Amino acid sequence: MPVKIPDALPATRVLTEENIFVMTEKRSQAQDIRPLHIAILNLMPTKEKTETQLLRLISNSPLQVEITLLRTGTYEGTHTSSDYLDAFYRTLDDVQDEYFDGVIITGAPVEKLDFEDVLYWEELTRVMAWADRRAFSTLHICWAAQAGLFYHYGINKSPLPKKLFGIFETSLTDLRDPLLTGFDDTFVVPMSRHTALDEEALARCDDLTVLATSPETGAALIRSRDGRRVCATGHSEYDRDTLAHEYYRDVDKGLPIDIPANYFPGDNPDLPPKMRWHAHASLLFCNWLNYFVYQETPYELSRDLNPLASRPDA
Repeated sequence: MPVKIPDALPATRVLTEENIFVMTEKRSQAQDIRPLHIAILNLMPTKEKTETQLLRLISNSPLQVEITLLRTGTYEGTHTSSDYLDAFYRTLDDVQDEYFDGVIITGAPVEKLDFEDVLYWEELTRVMAWADRRAFSTLHICWAAQAGLFYHYGINKSPLPKKLFGIFETSLTDLRDPLLTGFDDTFVVPMSRHTALDEEALARCDDLTVLATSPETGAALIRSRDGRRVCATGHSEYDRDTLAHEYYRDVDKGLPIDIPANYFPGDNPDLPPKMRWHAHASLLFCNWLNYFVYQETPYELSRDLNPLASRPDA
């Protein structure tokens, strides 16, 4: 089934050229189907690329999905024009009274800062609290995973000696969890971060389950026991060349950067990297949409989401 996105969004053309089924607003109006409503808070500076990466994975589901793109209202970056943001994005103030089946919060290049020093931290905490009240499950990606674990559970992060950068083999810790349906025992995940979670604090938290981990990366996939919060510390949505662009960007700036681990064939940056994580990325997003969003949400969100407020973690 398709993902419904605005006709003029650049991702529409890119995904159509890739033979991925997207549905324009005009066509969707002719269908009598209640789609899943997913809000994406895009904190990445390269918003167009991130939109396309996420929509590519969301559209690989048999479910019809309608997307609302969100941005911060208290902070506006310099990489995306205000005209583009005004055309395709809304803010928390615009949607705070609406209900969504699910919410996705992306990573952001701010992880070297303490959480409270991030310019939009207060707004992000309001988004996470809103998502608990107005959606059935929230998927936090990379820095947003760290932010969510800190905000909801007080689990902090710490700096790494050097950037965790590359493709890392990850092992499942719970083969029967529905979020991991169809996964192999091991899979690879792109990582690009300067900080790590407090693994001891994570292990002490009774509400959290670590579903996948690696000696090099630590916990890679975590969820709350009721499935309302899912945290992925890597970037399974990344394109084939995303890490290459990051590597060459830092090289051009004269910054200290290692060749991304297990990425270029023979660690030779002149050779094109192999895409080895897309299948499991598709499974992750499909399983989240199916088991933690679609299977849990009622037809009328505004009528039936209120019982969530009585849950201990709401």
